[in-house]
This record gives sequence, C-alpha cells and structure tokens, in this order.
Amino acid sequence: MRASLSATVLSGTRRAHTRRDRYTDDPEESAGLLDHQGQYDVEDGMEIGRHSRRVDDASSRVYKSRTILFRPPEKTQARYAPNTVKNQKYNVFTFLPLVFYEQFKFFFNLYFLLVALSQFIPALKIGFILTYIAPLAFVLCVTMGKEAYDDYKRYQRDKEANSQKYLILESQVSDEPSALSSVEEYLNTHANTRSIPSSSLRVGDLVLLEKNQRVPADLILLKTSDASGTCFIRTDQLDGETDWKLRIAVPECQKMEERNLTSLDAEIYADAPIKDIHSFVGTFTLNIPPSPIIDSEAVPLEPLPPTIFPLTADNVLWANTVLAAGSAVGFVIYTGSDTRAVMNTSHPETKVGLLDLEIHRLAKILCAVTFALSLVLVALSGFRGMWYIYVFRFLILFSSIIPISLRVNLDMGKTVYAHQIMNDDEIPNTIVRTSTLPEELGRIEYLLSDKTGTLTQNEMEMRKLHMGTMSYGFDSMDEVAHQLATAFGGDHTHVRQGSISTGAQLATRGRRDMSSRVKDVVTSLALCHNVTPVTNDDGTVTYQASSPDEVAIVTWTESVGLRLVFRDRTRMELQGPTGVHLSYEILDIFPFTSESKRMGIVVRETSTGEITFLQKGADVVMTKIVQRNDWLEEETANMAREGLRTLVMARKRLSNQLYNEFKTQYHEASVRLEGRNEAMAAVVTEYLERDLELLGLTGVEDKLQDEVKSTLELLRNAGIKIWMLTGDKIETARCIAISTKLVARNQYIHEVAKRMSFAPQLKSADEVRDQLEFLQSKLDCCLVIDGESLQLCLNLFKNEFIEIATKLSAVVACRCSPTQKADVARLIRKHTRKRVCCIGDGGNDVSMIQAADVGVGIVGKEGKQASLAADFSVTQFSHLTKLLLWHGRNSYRRSAKLAQFVIHRGLIISIMQAVFSAIFYFAPIALYQGWLMMGYATVYTMAPVFSLVLDRDVNEHLALLYPELYKELTKATLSYKTFFQWLMISLYQGAAIMIMSLVLFENEFLHIVSISFTALILNELIMVALEITTWHLYMIISEIATLVFYMISIVFLPEFFDLSFVLSYAFAWKVAVIVAISALPLGVIKFIQSRISPAASSKLL
Repeated sequence: MRASLSATVLSGTRRAHTRRDRYTDDPEESAGLLDHQGQYDVEDGMEIGRHSRRVDDASSRVYKSRTILFRPPEKTQARYAPNTVKNQKYNVFTFLPLVFYEQFKFFFNLYFLLVALSQFIPALKIGFILTYIAPLAFVLCVTMGKEAYDDYKRYQRDKEANSQKYLILESQVSDEPSALSSVEEYLNTHANTRSIPSSSLRVGDLVLLEKNQRVPADLILLKTSDASGTCFIRTDQLDGETDWKLRIAVPECQKMEERNLTSLDAEIYADAPIKDIHSFVGTFTLNIPPSPIIDSEAVPLEPLPPTIFPLTADNVLWANTVLAAGSAVGFVIYTGSDTRAVMNTSHPETKVGLLDLEIHRLAKILCAVTFALSLVLVALSGFRGMWYIYVFRFLILFSSIIPISLRVNLDMGKTVYAHQIMNDDEIPNTIVRTSTLPEELGRIEYLLSDKTGTLTQNEMEMRKLHMGTMSYGFDSMDEVAHQLATAFGGDHTHVRQGSISTGAQLATRGRRDMSSRVKDVVTSLALCHNVTPVTNDDGTVTYQASSPDEVAIVTWTESVGLRLVFRDRTRMELQGPTGVHLSYEILDIFPFTSESKRMGIVVRETSTGEITFLQKGADVVMTKIVQRNDWLEEETANMAREGLRTLVMARKRLSNQLYNEFKTQYHEASVRLEGRNEAMAAVVTEYLERDLELLGLTGVEDKLQDEVKSTLELLRNAGIKIWMLTGDKIETARCIAISTKLVARNQYIHEVAKRMSFAPQLKSADEVRDQLEFLQSKLDCCLVIDGESLQLCLNLFKNEFIEIATKLSAVVACRCSPTQKADVARLIRKHTRKRVCCIGDGGNDVSMIQAADVGVGIVGKEGKQASLAADFSVTQFSHLTKLLLWHGRNSYRRSAKLAQFVIHRGLIISIMQAVFSAIFYFAPIALYQGWLMMGYATVYTMAPVFSLVLDRDVNEHLALLYPELYKELTKATLSYKTFFQWLMISLYQGAAIMIMSLVLFENEFLHIVSISFTALILNELIMVALEITTWHLYMIISEIATLVFYMISIVFLPEFFDLSFVLSYAFAWKVAVIVAISALPLGVIKFIQSRISPAASSKLL
C-alpha cells in the first residue's frame, strides 16, 4: 500500500505538461468559475499555474488561485500569508506617534497645545504656566493610559489565540532498521503527529482536529472518524446560525488509512480567496501510479491518467468554525488573512461621537471669535509698537473662550453616564465598553438588527398541523399522539367482515380514517428531512441538521410517538408508539435550495418494498405540484399572519417500474456536460413532481426574544427606522418580520430576489431601475431583498438605492454576508449623515457592529464575540428600549447642556476681559490672574456646573411611555442656533457685570477685581439654578458648598480682596444690583418662554 501511494517531487515535474489540459477540459467551467487563464510554471515540484485573480478593493491586494501538492516544499509554503491573528493597533515604536496624531488631529487639543507652548516664550507669558499645561497633560495622560491598556489586552488575546496547539500529520523515516520497523508498526494504524501552535500552520499541512476544537485555518476535509465520511461543524461565529452544518470528506481519501494520507501523491486546486462563505471552487487530483508488474517478461504499463474530484463548500471547514463531533483530518488551503473569517472581518475604527465633532466645530468658531476680538482691540489701539505680539497676548488672554475644562467635564460626564447604565437594575449585566459614546445613544435614527439570536431565540417549535378537514394547534397535540397510537395499534386488528355497520362502528371507521391520515402525515414528516440523531457523551441523543425547522419537526414527531432512532446516508430507522421499528432505505435525496424552495426524498420501506416520494416545501412552489385543493392557500395565509413558518407536506407512491425509469433518465441527465442541472430538474419534475397527494401543512414558530414586539413598536414611535439584516432565507426573514410586527398588519411587502420564480428578478440595470421607480412610488411598503440583488443594486445605483431605501418604513435584507452588513451600515451613515446603531449576537455581526456609530452586542447562545467587539453589551434585545430612550436621551441632553454652559462660562469672563482692556487703552493686561483664573474654572464653579449631569426633564416612566420625546430630542439640542443664543447671553452678562462694576464703583476703582469677580461667581451659580429642571440633592449641596467655599477663600486671598471693603454694606447691595441686572432679565425671559412656548416634556409634567 505504501509503495502504491508514494509520490516523488520529480513526478510533479514530469506531469507538468499534461496538467495544462486537465484544467481546460471544460470551457464553461474555465470561463465561468476560474475567471482568467494564465500559464503554468513548475517550480520546486509545485504548480503555480493558470491562476484566477481577484483584486481586493480595500487593500488593493491581488489574490491568486493556488494548486498545492501534498507535502509542498518550504519555499512554496512561505509564499502565503502566515496563520497569525493580529488585532493590535500599536507597537512599541508607533504607540506615541499614533496616539499623539489621534489626539492632535482634533482642533480642540491642537489649540491648547499651541497655547501651552506659547507660555514658554517670555513675551507671551501670562500667569502661571501650570494653569495652561496641567489640564492638557491630564487629558493626554488619561487617554494614553486607556489606549495602552486596551492595546495590551488585545495583545494578550492575540497571543492566546496564536498559541493554541494543533496536531499535524507527518511521515517519519528512520535509517535504523529496528527503529524503522517500530515506526512501520505504529504507522499501520496511525500517522505520526506533532503538536504546533496555530501561528505555525502553513498551507499544505495536514491538521488532525478533535471534537470541540476550533478550526485554525480554511481546510479541505480529507477524512473523518465517521465511517460515512461526514462530520458536523458549528458555524455560529461565522454566519450567525447556531444549527450544525454537515460537511463531507473527499471520498477517495475517506477510503484510505490515516497513515497513507501523509504519503499521498495528490494535489489540490483552490480558487482565489473570496469573502463568500457559501461558495468554493476547487479540485482534488489523485495521481494514480503505474500498476504493479506481475510477469517479469511483461511490458511495463503506462501510468493511468490522474483522477480528478470536484470540491465544493461542502468539502471545506472554514476557519473559526468548531468541529462538533468526532475527529477529522484537513488539508490547509488558506491561512491568516486569506481565510474567509478574516476577510469578512473589518478592522475597528476609532469611534468619535457626533457631540464631540459638533463641539470641535464650535471651537473653531470660537477661535475665529477670539482672533477677531484680539485683532479689533489691537486695531482700536492703532496698531502701536509690536502690535503682532499684542495680538498673540490677547489670544492667550481670551483662550478661556475655548475652555479645556470642557473636555475634562464632558469626559467626567461620560463616566457618570456609563456608571448609571451599568448599575441599572432593570437592564442587568449591561456593560459599557466604549465610554466615549453614551451621548450617541440619544441620537439614533437607524437601527440595523441581526435576526437569529437577536430578535429570535433561535428555538423552533412546531405550533400547528393542518390537514384540510382537521387542524391541530399546540394545545391539541395530545390528540395527534392518540390518533397515531390508534393507527399503529390498529395495524394488526382485523374488522369483522359481513356484519352490519352500526352508528358506533361508522364513527369508529371515521376515527380510523382520521388516524390513518394522521399516521401518513406524521410518518412523512419523520422521513422527509436531513436530520441526523447524534449520541452525546452522556448518552443523550440530540438532533442535528442544517435547518432548525427540520429539527423542530423531527422533535415534534418524537413527542407524538414516532422517533427517529438511526440515520446514515443510505438508511433510516423510526420507532413507533408501540415500540415497533420501521426501517427505510434512502434511494434519493433532493436537498433544499434557495432556488427550488423545497426538499424531497425517495424511500423504500424495507418490510414491504413500497417506494414513496416525499416532498415538503414553501407554499408558493408546492401549490403547483400538489393535487388541486381548496384550502391550502387560505390556511397558509392564516399561518403567515401569525408569523409561523409554513411547510407543505406531500407524497407520491411509486411503482418499481416508474422508479426504475426515473433512475435511468436521472442518471443520463446527471452525466451531461452541458445544462446538467436543468436536465436533472426536468427529469424530477416529469417523473416525481406531478399530482402529489397533499398530506398537510405545518406551522413552525421561531420563538422571539422577550418583549421584542413592544420594543420594536416603541423604537418605531421614537422615530427610529429599523432594518433587519440576516444571513437566513427570505421566507424565514419574512415570517420573523411579520411575527415581530416589524411589518404592520396588512402592510405591503415587496420582495426582490435574484433566483426566485415568484419574485421580481434583477439581472440588468433596466430591471433595477424599474424596481427603484416602483419603490419610490410606494414608500410605505416593506422591502425584502436578498444579498445578491442588494449587491447588484449597490453596484449599479448605489446612491439612488440608499436614498429610496432609507425612506422606507422597514427593510429586510436576507442572505447577507458579514461584509455586506457592514457595507450597508457605512452606506446609511455616509448618505444620511444620521446616527446608525447596529445590534447582533454572533461573530458574523462583528463587522457590522464595528462599522456602526454605536455597536450593541448581545451575550447569547452564539458566544461573546459580538459582545466583546461592541461599544455596549446587553443580555437581551428588549434592554435596548431603556438604553436608548432613557439613558441615551438623558446622556445627550445633559452633555449638550453641560457643553453649552461650560462654553458660556468661558465666554463671559473673556467678554469682561475685553471690556476691561478696552477701557484701559486696549492694553493686553489680565483682569484676573493666578489663583482667581484657576479657581474660576475649578473650585468656584465646577461642582454646580457638573451637577447638570444629574438633571432630567421627565422621569423614567414618562420617557418610556412617550417615546416621541426621543424623536424631538434628535432634532438637535446642541445646534448653531442654541450656540449663538448662549453667545448673546454671555455677551450681555459679561458686558453688564463689567460696565456696572465700573459705574457703581467709580470711587473705589482699586477694588474692581473683587467687585466684578464676586458678581461673576454669583451670576454663574444663579444661571446654573435657572438651567436645572429637576433638582437633585447633589445640586443643592454643590450650590451651597461652592458659595460657602468662595466666601471662606476671600479671607485667604488678601492680594485680591480687601476684607474690610468686602464686609461693608455698600459692597453687598451694589454687588446685588449688578447680579440682578445680569441674571434677572434672563430669568424673566425663561419664565415667559415656558408659558408661551413650553417644551414638549414640560407638557407631560
């Protein structure tokens, strides 16, 4: 056996020329599947030839197809991407430059850096250098520490992933005869294995996987521990579906011993890496050696031609999936960045909140105001002397107009919001992973949601069985079990012949007829599927299939008494209610596809030899196949309105003659080189899919997450448009859209799918344009579109499609790849410039979550990958209501108010400085210096101003009862209009305080600092009080404590305050007059406004 399967490197060179023809036998395949033709090069025993090419737009990298020999040379393996996971953003050398760039690319920080650096120039120095440098240094240190910690955590996770150990198969050769014999003895049953970290895996390695081990790279499945050559994998982190997927080993390798795989003379062709996880084009070529020479005088035979086997996605184990049962041997074809998992993962961007961007824009306006004010004061002084130095000194004097304390206050506010969210008992275990984005939760206008595990629990349950004259609901399934038991029990009873039928006997016969019908439909449902019973380690049996619907139906047949006990590729066995075993031979299977929308199976009952064709499928296709009836269409519509997933069950009994005719014709069609699929489908239609007996209609419910319907309704009322993006089938998504009330009752649903006979098909630009025109005229409909049609629309009319789609009340996109989900999120963000929130629970949702303005991950059955990648982590979908409508609304409203007030606080003191300089001959001299300037932005005003983060306009109950309040808030709480209102307030109050101080204290001019500063502090405390809607204990304490602290501090600052003057009666009443003139008009205006044009929230109080 060893000799017959050995290969040499030189044999690859000898066969090089014959290989050219091998891959060009079928011109249709070469043109349609492998894209471009090239030339073969023979190098180091490996063929690099006729590569198809694909250019990745994101990285401008050209991907090539590959042909890999078993045991490829080192030089060949080194050509491909290393199998390493790398999520780090920085390294030792790039950390400081990149962090500084990220911080100083924002105008806000750059401005303060320049102001701080200017204090090292003697001519520009004003006050303490520390007052300019300390706040900036504090902000930078906090940011750098956070970035360093986050990146270190990423490094640890990468290191852990790259160091996972895997076994690879190797052939071992020893020169010592004794050692050789022991190796040979060992290899009789096993191949030699070696443990290596996943980062050391390379293309061409043979990897041995055990149960529950994660697949480290994209592998071709060569052999499994199951004799049938199949295995199950879990793909939840790749496509979001929690049901197990069946994978098939290469048939020729499955027949071999494991030891022979390492010495196999074979090669695998794999097409260029692409993102699509549902398709793969490849071939497995076995180079058969010459037959052994039996007679010494016989002429040696020429080598037999190589045998080529096609490879599809069913033969591939994608990286990041998990082997669910048994063990398997795989051949590495794609590693690292070439794997489907990595190609479908986008790199996370640094997210910046819209509020931060708006404040940066306002900072630029304030900078222009500062520069204009400085220039005006210098111009009024007549540009005397070194006027440009004076301009810079004025710029520094007015730098408080753009207060760096704003950044500190907002960051502290975000921390408070994050703490409130994580400590909310009504949304337990909610985690804020990105503390810079709480305000974004209050501005969401588009919600993009995954389906499986997010809106649904992914737990299917059979709810209804309709048989025309009888309908069984979930509560009456016991009756089905009774009827089934009667049918199986009555199989061996004999009715007496010749007796006169009484009424009771006729009733019994009617029941028996019903029992027989129940038996037929239940037996058909127990046979027509692709479910396999799997025995777990603890002895329990679970059902596994590629569709959870099928598992739900087979679980239901077990609950009513008919259990699936065995299944392989050729045989199935059922156990009836009485314990009798029914054995069936599987003759043919016609699997479910998105195009056919049905699955069929031909079985032969072992005991009777009776052949039956069973078929179940969607009503839209089965209606044309089953015999005429008057109830199917109506009942299907009724179930669909309940949000149930419907399947029509039908059968046809076949004679041996008819089946043999079908088999002959079907085989002839299957070996055709052109139009093979169409010919095979035509044979099935002619012989089998005609006049089927309609047995029944099933309704399966995909259980929704708790309170999904009410959550979606609240979010819609809050003005949020909801899109559902799923990798699932169109029918499934449509049913969930109806059951979750994403689609309103009787709302028109417009379906667009590329491969469905009953829906509009998109193939050309004209067809796409027609669909867009229709949607434009019917904006109140719900659009259901599949991934291919979506991609076609985006390729041809990207802007037009997004413009129309974003106006629709609801959109459901099916069969979406992870990358498509992310692309849709980016397109909506770019086109609408509105805030987009994405929510999901699986690894396939990570790209979408990272592409959104706000990503929310649900900790669910599909693991924590989405939760870890998200900005916010919740435990169920319904928690989104409180997260957005309460915490999000409060966070945005509070931060907007806080930002405007901090800007006002800086503006008012700068206006006073400007008035002071204007009066003193436009000299750039500071009005307040040293501790007064430091205290103003900190101990004298910070606590009351920061207490605004606890303000609220309505209570939690009203915020959730009236979601329209959220919609009103997204119109803009922080806008140019409100900014200029505060600018005018600051201008008035600053001028009023300074001018009145000069007017009332003309004889005590030396006390101008103590007079104006006291009035300023009192004015700010009153303004904070006017802004508060709902008082909190901390607010009262901060107001009183700040006032007391200011009064005490006067005693310790004799250089600014004359204590005897401050304690005088004249000082007190004159300061009171100044404060009244500056603050009272604002209070009166606010009161009048609340009566004439009250806020929507105040109307509810």
